[in-house]
Amino acid sequence: MTDVQRTPVAIVGAGPVGIMLALFLDRYGIESVLFNAEPTMEDKPRGNTHNARTMEHYRRLGISGQIRRLGPPADHTLDIAYFTRYSGFELSRLTLPSPGERMRALAGTPRTDQTPEPVHRANQMYVEKFLFEHVMTRPNITFRFGWRVTGLKQNATGVTLEAESVSGGGRETWKAPYAVGCDGGRSFVRRTLGVHYEGPGSLEQEILGRRATAAHLRLPTFHSDVFTGRRAWSYWSLNPDLVMNLIALNGRDEFFLLTSSVDPDTTNAAELSSLVRRAAGTELPVEVLSHRPWTPGAALVAERFTVGRVFLAGDAAHLFTPNGGFGMNTGVDDAANLAWKLAGTLQGWGGPGLLRSYESERRPIALRNTAAARELNTGLADIERPGVMEDDSPEGATARARVGALVRSYGERTHSIGVQLGARYDGSPLIDTDEEPPSDSMGTYTPTAIPGGRAPHVWLDDWRGPGSSLFDRFGPYYTVLRLGPEPPPVKGLEAAAQAAGMPLRTLDVEDPVVRDLYERDLVLIRPDQHVAWRGNALPTDPGDLVARVTGQRAAGAARDGDPA
Repeated sequence: MTDVQRTPVAIVGAGPVGIMLALFLDRYGIESVLFNAEPTMEDKPRGNTHNARTMEHYRRLGISGQIRRLGPPADHTLDIAYFTRYSGFELSRLTLPSPGERMRALAGTPRTDQTPEPVHRANQMYVEKFLFEHVMTRPNITFRFGWRVTGLKQNATGVTLEAESVSGGGRETWKAPYAVGCDGGRSFVRRTLGVHYEGPGSLEQEILGRRATAAHLRLPTFHSDVFTGRRAWSYWSLNPDLVMNLIALNGRDEFFLLTSSVDPDTTNAAELSSLVRRAAGTELPVEVLSHRPWTPGAALVAERFTVGRVFLAGDAAHLFTPNGGFGMNTGVDDAANLAWKLAGTLQGWGGPGLLRSYESERRPIALRNTAAARELNTGLADIERPGVMEDDSPEGATARARVGALVRSYGERTHSIGVQLGARYDGSPLIDTDEEPPSDSMGTYTPTAIPGGRAPHVWLDDWRGPGSSLFDRFGPYYTVLRLGPEPPPVKGLEAAAQAAGMPLRTLDVEDPVVRDLYERDLVLIRPDQHVAWRGNALPTDPGDLVARVTGQRAAGAARDGDPA
């Protein structure tokens, strides 16, 4: 008879979202078991962008510095450049600083700069390898790499999972109060729950539409013999013959290819090598390390993120087109939202509404972000490639200028700082406010402490030397900020929190810059750095505020299958 093993949280899938969830739970002292069918992380390129919000999450875990050492070298420019062919005409270029330049520039940014951790370009295969090695060092995480979950059942008190070793070495039964499916687009967990995706699939367009091909290449002479100008991170080739994007992986000879100019179901290494040579406009050695099909344009969101005691996060909950790099980053934000709610529930200070809020907060963000990525993908359909664009003639120059303007506009929109930092939980039962929320924008982010959004960032020059981030002073759980020279007392809130078991840190900040940005004397920050409440004095009943932000206050009748 198989022995039953127990854990507070079972996580199915050890991609970046599953690992980040386990790391956040570890930070809160919550044990978990992490199942992954593959014994190690895949050595194939996928997403390349770790946006500003994800980098802030890495910073909270103390690993942002290590991750910044991955990917292209610190002196490698991150330009997005467009060419007819790589040895032909340059159409346009979005000039961006190198990783080293970007970090050095932080010293001269305004104190209210909102990107203490700028976007970082490093392929998932490098970051996942680091996360895999890092997670092995954490005391609260049990590893089941090379173990496939084959069964999942739940009742009113917990979840039972059956797992088997992919090497044929045995079977295990695990019981947990809660389980989370982070097991990708073909999620076993989602299918077992009977949950379906909703939304549009692929786009019928010539440039990165329909079904496409992703490939891992080695091009040893690309920078020495083909392209000898200012380097880029993303190299597009657009001409009447083909469209291709080559993304620099290590800054030397490895690249990630994305194209719709071959049939992904029939292509092979020889055809892909020929395509690269045509895009280059010259002969060069090409080694195809791997290739696979993928589907651009998808904007699919699971109809539910929560069924009973089981939750969905990452690709199991939403599937993106890669334009803008929103997919993995949205999943990491899922993990940041869910982890503290699981911790609060398991530690006893979270009420019945705490876990119930996961779906109501995160599903609208998934709908917002998948729509933004699809809109970016759709923008590629407007880019024409007239035959004259490769001619060295006045007509060719005119055509190239027109195409260049279009692709530069597209490149600028992919940065989308509003998507990265502007996620809000307006209307959440855990947010206490009657203020009107700001308007949403894909391309811009205006910091505001109106409850529901990410807490504004400030560099604190008077603490721990120049450049100290306010975010570094927040506690791991709730933080109440007392701002300005004479802030009101918060003993009533501290007493109410203590009575409810709610972990709370009080942080006094006299800095007038912080007070001006936050616009109130008192601000309550959630564990995920979103603002829960603000005011110039405590409410009459601080206990009511504590009950609301911890989910202890009744927030309406639960649906069938909502978490207990």
